[in-house]
Amino acid sequence: MNQGKGYEPWFIGLSLALVLTFLGSLVWGAVSLPLNQVFEVFFRPGARIENVERSLRQAYTIVWHIRLPRALAALGAGAALGVSGAIIQGLFRNPLASPDVLGISAGSSLGAVLAILGGLASMHPLGISLSAFLGAVFAGAVVYSISRRPEGTHLLYLILAGLAVSSLLNGLVSGILVISEEYALSQFIFWTMGGLDGASWVRVLPPLPFIGLLLIGSILFAQPLNVLSQGEEQAFSLGVGVEKVKLIFLIVASTLTALAVALAGPIAFVGLMVPHGIRLLTGPNHRTLLPLSALGGGSFLLFADLIARTILAPRELKTGILTALIGGPYFIFLILHHRREGLQ
Repeated sequence: MNQGKGYEPWFIGLSLALVLTFLGSLVWGAVSLPLNQVFEVFFRPGARIENVERSLRQAYTIVWHIRLPRALAALGAGAALGVSGAIIQGLFRNPLASPDVLGISAGSSLGAVLAILGGLASMHPLGISLSAFLGAVFAGAVVYSISRRPEGTHLLYLILAGLAVSSLLNGLVSGILVISEEYALSQFIFWTMGGLDGASWVRVLPPLPFIGLLLIGSILFAQPLNVLSQGEEQAFSLGVGVEKVKLIFLIVASTLTALAVALAGPIAFVGLMVPHGIRLLTGPNHRTLLPLSALGGGSFLLFADLIARTILAPRELKTGILTALIGGPYFIFLILHHRREGLQ
């Protein structure tokens, strides 16, 4: 495959968008900071901030302890969801597919509600995040085990297993919440909205290296996914280990989505919108689609979070609510568009 349509301009444009949205996330908020002040505190060690004016100390606290971990969480979660969505759409050969088909969101919800009821949320800042991650991985493993057959994994069975496991786990969550205390119910509902408020270094730093490694690995080894996206029979005839490649990329996509949930909660539609839009602009070559989806996902979630915390300032709108308000109409448009194409 070639590198796609106009890869370089889009790479430069999305890289620039990522840098600008990242800087905007550090500058704007309930308290806006001058850009030069942001740069000054960004490159100044904490030990050298004690003897400066009060406004600079305040800016240091805002940038280093509030906005920078939040921006990194948005960048990591958005990039992970973008690449995960691109992988899933390539595996299923369906531009309307998203990581939700693997039952990961339902698994993360079960892990989160168990953490809240078990008191892990109050015991450690990573309590909900770690439990949500483990629940997501568990759900993905169950879905794959159910759909696995001796002759291989059929993607249709994978979708059906994902729907069944999601329904079962969502039922368990609902049943648990019915008998839980009002505090646990309100805390769980707040978590399921998805958002980056409350991001801290303790919560942000552990998932980021794993996200980075998975992103780099998936981009470097994207060619087998290119072959597999042309059809399993063709991939097999070209010597590709179809089942091995499917399993590896399913694990990568599931883990990336689980890490994104651990960072930001269940953020809707990013894994659908971003890779679908990039695919339309540059083509289906995953060697270019995956890095552009990482840049696009990070930029999109940074921008969405920036809007969510400034549009009603000093109050904040949950980022997951904003992405749902954007993604819902976009998904409806895609369904109508593909239906019209099918009728032609």
